Amino acid sequence: MAKPFASSADLGEKRQSLETLAEGVYALTAEGDPNVGAVEGEDFLVCFEALATPVAARAWLARLREHTDKPIRYLVLSHYHAVRVLGASAFGADVIVTHEKTRELIAERGEQDWASEYARMPRLFREPGSIPGLTWPTATFSDRFTIDLGGDRGDLVLQYCGRGHTEGDLVAWLPRQRVLFAGDLVESQAALYTGDAFHRDWAASTLDRVAAFGAETLVGGRGAVARGEQEVAAAVGQTRDFLAVMLREVSAASTLKEAFERTHRALEPRYGSWPIFEHCLPFNVSRLWDELRGVERPRVWTAERDREVWDELQS
Repeated sequence: MAKPFASSADLGEKRQSLETLAEGVYALTAEGDPNVGAVEGEDFLVCFEALATPVAARAWLARLREHTDKPIRYLVLSHYHAVRVLGASAFGADVIVTHEKTRELIAERGEQDWASEYARMPRLFREPGSIPGLTWPTATFSDRFTIDLGGDRGDLVLQYCGRGHTEGDLVAWLPRQRVLFAGDLVESQAALYTGDAFHRDWAASTLDRVAAFGAETLVGGRGAVARGEQEVAAAVGQTRDFLAVMLREVSAASTLKEAFERTHRALEPRYGSWPIFEHCLPFNVSRLWDELRGVERPRVWTAERDREVWDELQS
């Protein structure tokens, strides 16, 4: 029997958990759905990630408002993928911050990514008609962007660690609290999506820079919050291992179909039961196959190309 396309059959609601990670630092996780977060400044809020629609974002903000009524000054987006950014209008943020490459990617492929992700993950797009259009940053940076939180709260540091999950991923680091919002550069007990990735950079120098923060709490793009140095190291290690296995198996294959079969066989025992594993793997292998054959930048995913790859590899 053919597998349902991507996450199109995943229609059950996930249980959301709002966690306080430190004073004024919050994360919302949802059993493998995209994670979001917020940090209180002295008299303002910084929100991290925007979810897929304004309706979905407003439900998160209603939970957050049980803890703080401070106005949202900054909305930080870790990268350009639609399920992370299209809910931005709900926040009414004064400033929307991304890496400069993320802005370029929105211009280059934002419309196509919107259509692609809506077809792959329809449940995440609660009332898609509420989306007013593409989300555009109002502030970008190339290396580091520092937000003074005011009072004795310290800084929130937005840092570019190199190419990884996309060409423009950033992380948000709270040095005083030792909390890192890593976006999809790290997953904790959730499979990786690498369809727009730079696998070799990500598995080496980029993850080295992420690990070098020495975080004691880490919020990945999906999955559980990693608490304590051991759990943080395990999350980074899981991410690196997933990439290393992909690189090994795809490099050894002589056809794309063989690459998928080898990679599935190698990863499934450890990661097969984790969120979005089956959904992501055909797109992951297709991108890595290209990358190892000299296609430097990921090809644009369209809804039509998604179906072609899925039918070829998951059939």
